[in-house]
Amino acid sequence: MIIRTIGAAEIKKCFLAGANAIDSKKELINDLNVFPVPDGDTGTNMTMTIMSAAKEVAAIEENDMGKICKAISSGSLRGARGNSGVILSQLLRGFTKEISKVDEVDVHVLTKAFERAVESAYKAVMKPKEGTILTVARGGSEKALEIVDRTDNLIELVNAVILHMRDVLELTPEMLPVLKKAGVVDSGGEGLLTVMEGAYDALLGKDVNYKVEATTGSRAVDPSASSDSVSEADIKFGYCTEFIVMLEKEFRSKEEKEFKTYLESIGDSIVCVADDDMVKIHVHTNDPGLAIQKGLSYGSLTSMKIDNMREEHNERVIRDAEKKAAAQKAGDETAGKKNDSEASLGDRTKTVPSGKKEEKKMPHKENGFISVSVGTGLSEIFTDLGVDYIIEGGQTMNPSTEDILEAIDKVNADHVFILPNNSNIVLAAQQAKDLTEDKEIIVIPTKNIPQGITAMVNYVEGADSAENAKTMTESLSEVKSGQVTYAVRDTSIDGYDIKAGDIMGLSDKTIETVGSDVVDTTVELVKKMLEEESELVTIYYGEEGTEEDAEKIADAISAIDSEIEVIIERGGQPIYYYFVSVE
Repeated sequence: MIIRTIGAAEIKKCFLAGANAIDSKKELINDLNVFPVPDGDTGTNMTMTIMSAAKEVAAIEENDMGKICKAISSGSLRGARGNSGVILSQLLRGFTKEISKVDEVDVHVLTKAFERAVESAYKAVMKPKEGTILTVARGGSEKALEIVDRTDNLIELVNAVILHMRDVLELTPEMLPVLKKAGVVDSGGEGLLTVMEGAYDALLGKDVNYKVEATTGSRAVDPSASSDSVSEADIKFGYCTEFIVMLEKEFRSKEEKEFKTYLESIGDSIVCVADDDMVKIHVHTNDPGLAIQKGLSYGSLTSMKIDNMREEHNERVIRDAEKKAAAQKAGDETAGKKNDSEASLGDRTKTVPSGKKEEKKMPHKENGFISVSVGTGLSEIFTDLGVDYIIEGGQTMNPSTEDILEAIDKVNADHVFILPNNSNIVLAAQQAKDLTEDKEIIVIPTKNIPQGITAMVNYVEGADSAENAKTMTESLSEVKSGQVTYAVRDTSIDGYDIKAGDIMGLSDKTIETVGSDVVDTTVELVKKMLEEESELVTIYYGEEGTEEDAEKIADAISAIDSEIEVIIERGGQPIYYYFVSVE
């Protein structure tokens, strides 16, 4: 089979086929993750990243190379989740920048696109590590460059590239000892290859799936917003209105400011995020038509969605009432307590699902703070420390770049500090920083919740943003962090043969201890974290941990060294029985 050139229609089909290929195999890719913790796994993160772009691509009716490339690039950038998702988005960004220049792609354009994709991805990672998705991508690019002058057949070129990428992937265990010990190849590289193979199947004309299903995301939590007990009367603006403007005229900072000002005059909960030739709009208003007409003055509209929040509120009230009535009828005290607990939880966390209720506009301030958190107790701690906006997410649901961008937009401050509180969210936060122009964004590279709390404690009121960035970042080395959770799969790592269900004590994703009892495993973890100069241990108990067991852990620590102060806090986090910090 010989294909010498492909156009926008074929690019669209190949991309959608690649997206659906990884979606169908994401759990197999997740199983390649070395660490057996219940985490935001590679397959899930890469799928949600590419599906964010696929939804935009699928909505484009005309075969326009520029629009398709823009949707791939912008959609994946904003939907990027986890380090693997961010790297994938950068690969797609570099690739589309090259092919967007032409109407038809031949072997030479494709080779240049592969080169630019790799270049873009490597630039996004501060310390690139070989044996990862980056290595597999670079191997494909190098193979294309090697054979491009020997063929004009895209089928031959892509086939050779994929075969070589598979060879490189099989070598990743030799590059990363942790992969070799676990007996797996790199999960990110497998994910990338899965996308490539799906796209190749479309190029060959095979019967593949082009349909795009909706995906769900993390939720943002605004500490200044009203709780789930909001009444219909409290909903000032009834329609949650969202759309994307495909720009047909200049949209600089002046136009963006004017657009935001107009939206503020007709509603609230404004999101107006511009990226080259598109603008994403979100507004709560009583007249969606006004927002739509304004958007049309800048270009054509796509991805339009209008939700009646009052109607949704009434439906939710009815559902809640029915649940309570059923619980009472059954005389189920447990269910009643659960409802009371959930109502209290809602009051404390002030959870605001996207587009469900009115959000209050924050007063302007010099410095603002965004933190990723999960668990009512932890969110309360961050709020008490001065965090303005909490993004609900973390281990099992890494927030996307767009989630972080929306939070940035809502924090009315000149300088915004972001606490990712997870090593797998730092790159997405950095990407959001790069996409923000009207505020100074400072990403403090916190890799876990205790580091985030320490950073906030070390913020100095009155110091400038640069000084605080330095102080907060340096403070991270002063705290040791540990987590206690359960294994989700069998594996051999860090000298342990682990079975699914085992209790693990981790320190910065290094497994320090494994056991069958949560309390004993936590105590052993803390023992390994303690040093001669340690003075303070803080225990944050989660949904599956208890205050009573936390006190047992505290007593055991005090028995080791009576001079160490032990503090117990309610974290409320899922998945992790305990977070522990040692200072």
